[in-house]
Amino acid sequence: MSPPRSLHSHAPDYAAWTKEELIARLTQLTSPLPPANRSRTRSHSPPRPKPNPKPFSFSKHPTRKIALRFSYVGEDYNGLAFQNGFTPLPTVEGVLFDALAKTRLIDGAAGFEGCGWERCGRTDRGVSAAGQVVSLWVRSAMGGKPATEAVEGQDAEDALLQANGVPELTETAGLEPSDVSAEGSGEAGPSFPATEPLPAPSLPSSAPKKELRYITLLNRVLPPSIRVHAFSPVDASFSARFNCRWRHYKYFFSPAHLDVAAMQSGATRLVGEHDFRNLCKLDPTKQITNFHRRVLRAELSPVSQSDSGLWVFDLVGTAFLYHQVRHIMAILLLIGAGLEPSTTVSALLNVNPDAPYLPFADGEDSPPVVSCKPEYQMADGLPLVLWDCGYGEGDLSWRGDDDEDEEPAQRSGKAGRHSGDSGAAPKTNLILQMQSIRERSHIQTVLHGHFLEAATRYQATPANLFPLSEPLTSRKPGQGVDLLDGKSLNVPLGGGTFHRTSKYVRLLERKRLEKVEVTNERWMLGKGGRRAARRSGAAEVIQENDGDE
Repeated sequence: MSPPRSLHSHAPDYAAWTKEELIARLTQLTSPLPPANRSRTRSHSPPRPKPNPKPFSFSKHPTRKIALRFSYVGEDYNGLAFQNGFTPLPTVEGVLFDALAKTRLIDGAAGFEGCGWERCGRTDRGVSAAGQVVSLWVRSAMGGKPATEAVEGQDAEDALLQANGVPELTETAGLEPSDVSAEGSGEAGPSFPATEPLPAPSLPSSAPKKELRYITLLNRVLPPSIRVHAFSPVDASFSARFNCRWRHYKYFFSPAHLDVAAMQSGATRLVGEHDFRNLCKLDPTKQITNFHRRVLRAELSPVSQSDSGLWVFDLVGTAFLYHQVRHIMAILLLIGAGLEPSTTVSALLNVNPDAPYLPFADGEDSPPVVSCKPEYQMADGLPLVLWDCGYGEGDLSWRGDDDEDEEPAQRSGKAGRHSGDSGAAPKTNLILQMQSIRERSHIQTVLHGHFLEAATRYQATPANLFPLSEPLTSRKPGQGVDLLDGKSLNVPLGGGTFHRTSKYVRLLERKRLEKVEVTNERWMLGKGGRRAARRSGAAEVIQENDGDE
């Protein structure tokens, strides 16, 4: 065999090499390098594994009770309330709770009960909020011990966040992964202005003078569809639910093809204390027997400072039933379309034959008694917003991250005050964030308008009969009125949705549901009773185990 060729030639002709020479070359390439060569080949040593972080003990840190005021886009969530079972979309409470736990403001392992979580009002899937309020106990820096174990040369809060995998404050901080990278394109997704930076590094041996930056910490890790606006210190006995004196809902709608004056006539009849069993969803699992609620204000008006042409229905009340606002709005839309008279509202509120409902206006006949709810579809949830929650004077003092050291009198002289509250909205880069979100939404609206304009070049615009010019009367009860000679009709449901039908049956002539008392009793004799028995059995087992110990 010929002697092996040089294995260090600059341009070897591997095609001419023998099998033995090729094996020797491969062996040389795959063999470990000597220590001297290895140090020359690698520019740096492998990263050292990070030590396991110390377990965080909440018992070593002071706490305080606060209220959080926040907004959310309901379309992205499966409602406000956290659900134990599977939900097709996340819940607002679940996302907010996870953000509080991730920033170690609460102990996530202790659950909602561990932090005394209470919410003002529950919103359902698709419904948004501009002024939702929750109260809870959170970690505080205003006690006798440092709130976090500081790391040299780094702000204590930043160190705590990084230990939990919270990203640095960047333009995309707080976005979901799907927002940072556009799906299927490989391009960077939208970015929003970052919130204010955390305080400068400080390593005090005593308690810090300023409180933790609750708003900045939470908005950093929350998705853009949930924004915390302010927080307020509250008394230990404060309850976001039971201290609330009124709730204000807004429902936005287009006045096109609607008689707004007739809608206002129907809305005015809602003011006062009434039995709203015919204007809510009847759910036997809740076992509700008292449907009396007080409405303080019910008004329709153009949306202020807007070129959208939209109107808004403002409804303020002390409390509300399940889906009450959406049922009320469904009736008002029927009235606006001319399919129902405004007196239909009075009839739906007249549920007790033993306590007749008086005529709403002079010359008006007494409304018929409607003791059982007629079948009808409630309005769409997209335009509905929990706008505000009212509390007593002195209950709350809203502030931002930089307002903790100021007196309430100083804060009240800022941008403005919420009705029933003291304090003002914080002036932070949160405003810039929300302006960016609104701008993107406005661009989408303009785009859809151009799409519609482009489609009208090739498609005819269908005729719209609403509002009807003459009162609608059925031939006989339950038969319905043929409005388009057998063609379909789009009955408005709000939010751009509608119900297609060729005949319309007046509301008071439709099939009625069972009495509430009958539905509640049937559920308790069936599924409700079995559920109560299981709970009772579980309670007995717990008591027996406690007794054994």
